[in-house]
Amino acid sequence: MSMFHRQSGRYVATFAVDEVRVLRKVASEVVGLLTDGFDHSDPVVGRLFPEVYPDDPRSTAEFRRYTEGDLKTAKIDQAGAILAALPGEAGGEVRLDAEAAEAWLRALNDARLAMGVRLEIKDGTDLGEELDEAVAEDPTSSRVFQLSVYAYLGYLQESLLNALIDGA
Repeated sequence: MSMFHRQSGRYVATFAVDEVRVLRKVASEVVGLLTDGFDHSDPVVGRLFPEVYPDDPRSTAEFRRYTEGDLKTAKIDQAGAILAALPGEAGGEVRLDAEAAEAWLRALNDARLAMGVRLEIKDGTDLGEELDEAVAEDPTSSRVFQLSVYAYLGYLQESLLNALIDGA
């Protein structure tokens, strides 16, 4: 698995073919959710764009009117930063400057939030236990794969964050 490290003022990791495919798919799905699939009744959209004033729908609507377009654009651009920096289908190295690294962190966070909603992961969920249960039920299930991707994104996010902190 890839691990980010700081090298000559950049944040560098080498990605295997499967990692590139997973990241490309995840980032593309986030873009799709924020464009074609954007629907406030979707719990994932609700998680990525929470109500600022839950007890005041009118103020929430007003706030959204002024901020939602820019927030959507920023989230799409951040997912696009992942897509733009990924190596070709054969895998390879990713080299990020500080701005791109921060965009990756935000995009990875959005992807994890979206997956967490779909997988029904709560604050107190033990991911290892959840994965063990899914493997025990059916090791070839899509849930096992999705939980593994969720865990991988967390690992990657932590790796990049640590590289940013170590480089500061």
